[in-house]
Amino acid sequence: MQTGVQLLTGFLLTLPFQQRFDILDHSMEVVYLATVSAAVLSTALLIAPVAMHRLLFRRHRVGELVTAAHRCAYAGLVLLGVAVTGMTVIIFDAVAGRVAALIAGGCALVVFAAFWWVLPLSMRTGEQDSPRR
Repeated sequence: MQTGVQLLTGFLLTLPFQQRFDILDHSMEVVYLATVSAAVLSTALLIAPVAMHRLLFRRHRVGELVTAAHRCAYAGLVLLGVAVTGMTVIIFDAVAGRVAALIAGGCALVVFAAFWWVLPLSMRTGEQDSPRR
């Protein structure tokens, strides 16, 4: 996941230097900037546990490290979903128009919510009813 978010961020950071970037209107520039912000923050949050581990290694702070890494991962995943959704909107807008972009962005949000939130929560709820193996 770390490599993927780094590649997405790098790709987004190069877009303004491409010849066709100027086809984005003001609203898509806002979406682009929000998407870049989400990708950069996601990169920072998803890589943060590595830095924390290096700095806290052998200091007997495992509980704090695990809690902080857990929170960073959650926030990083949310921002990664936002970044990928934003990128979907930008690409669909450039290729197929605004209506297609909004539909594709909405679909991306639904997919991320379903697989990253609803499904895990439903599995967690079902876990209470089944005996431990």
